[in-house]
Amino acid sequence: MKRARNVKIVATLGPASEGYDMIRQLFEAGADVFRLNMSHGGHDEIRARHAAIRQVEKDTGRPIAILADLQGPKLRCGSFANGEGYDLEDGATFRFDLDPTPGDAMRVQLPHKEIFEALEPGSRLLVNDGKVRLRVDACGPDFADCTVVAGGPISNRKGVNVPDVVLPLAALSEKDRNDLEFVCQLGVDWLALSFVQRAADVQEARALARGRAAILSKIEKPAAVQAFDEILAASDGIMVARGDLGVELPVHAVPPIQKRLVRKCRAAAKPVIVATQMLESMIESPMPTRAEVSDVATALYEGADAVMLSAESAAGSYPIEAVTTMHNVAVEVESDTNFPDIMQASRVVQRNSTADAIVAAAREIAETVDIKAICCFTQSGKTAALVARERPRVPILALTPLIDVARRMCLTWGIVNYVTEEQHRFKGAVVNAARAARSGGYATEEDQIIVVAGVPFNVQGSTNILRVAPCAERLIYATDPE
Repeated sequence: MKRARNVKIVATLGPASEGYDMIRQLFEAGADVFRLNMSHGGHDEIRARHAAIRQVEKDTGRPIAILADLQGPKLRCGSFANGEGYDLEDGATFRFDLDPTPGDAMRVQLPHKEIFEALEPGSRLLVNDGKVRLRVDACGPDFADCTVVAGGPISNRKGVNVPDVVLPLAALSEKDRNDLEFVCQLGVDWLALSFVQRAADVQEARALARGRAAILSKIEKPAAVQAFDEILAASDGIMVARGDLGVELPVHAVPPIQKRLVRKCRAAAKPVIVATQMLESMIESPMPTRAEVSDVATALYEGADAVMLSAESAAGSYPIEAVTTMHNVAVEVESDTNFPDIMQASRVVQRNSTADAIVAAAREIAETVDIKAICCFTQSGKTAALVARERPRVPILALTPLIDVARRMCLTWGIVNYVTEEQHRFKGAVVNAARAARSGGYATEEDQIIVVAGVPFNVQGSTNILRVAPCAERLIYATDPE
């Protein structure tokens, strides 16, 4: 299926998008990656969604990526004796402690001793997605006495955020470990890791995954923003989770953080998803707001690899319309005559290796000569990712003998995946590239393509050859070296 855009769309599955028929409609509307949210639904539901996606993949003949999003630790307060909770007023005092006794208007349990170990006077505690804000005045190993800075309702099991300190909590709870093993055995392509605070969190997940899935770190805490360079180096991809960032940081700080993180991911040739509340109003409306459309467009102009739908496709009333809207916005933005110039202006020049030089040369040749596509043979996906980092103005066709690599590349900007047989001679690689370009409608026999590969074949990290080749097989056989 030929998409008329380069950015990828991630659609979350849920009650509104169950079953083969709906998933196929979402794929045909434009979804490239399906997200399984491990915070909702049991293993049987996840297994059924996974099976439906793989059936759609088989029937359409196109690789589809599956992203399993692990829940991460959930920090919540305890329950209240009246069963409802209370309204906290500005300036009032309130205590959090480890006492399991049901709470009242003056205190409630916070059953996370790790929070008390990390708190300091002056730290902030945010309750109910930041609607209630408290300042810690005094604290100990089992309590925190606070002043209410911004009042509001606090009730049973409301979430608590601690933005000012690095919590001594592992990013993976026991539930996450069980879920991770389940989805890896099931066969997902990406693992999204919540509650990342440090690179060690990513390394722990990678050790448990054992190469069965790529690791995508969700940046949703101030500590992750501070340690971003180390987290990026340890990760295979990044999700800018703006909803949680907007709770723990001032909302006006999120846009420049988003821009900075996207730029760094592009420089590292690692895919980055911009997520949360992108088309939020489409949960209940068939039309987005103009501000939401502008928000999606901003992510596209920044060069994000993918944009994500959460509740819009998982629980909303208009999941197909939400995917269609995001697709249409992407097509319109990428058709803007200014778009290539913006991509060029924001390109980070990398010339650290032979592979860097070859993919840069491929883009420059494609933009100088009448080239219809850049075709790259890749064993790990790295060559294709390097080509995508250049944001060329022609399609990128990635050919690999490995289906799991093809699926993972579905998250990367501009890449069209083809699963092909292993290649052992360069002439065969060029022939396969030309066939893929012609069969996909990217070129005719009269056109030229660029082929990027590594010799010897089937060895990771060996990108060392670039060839401008004809698409007509008779010309390939007549002119290509063995």
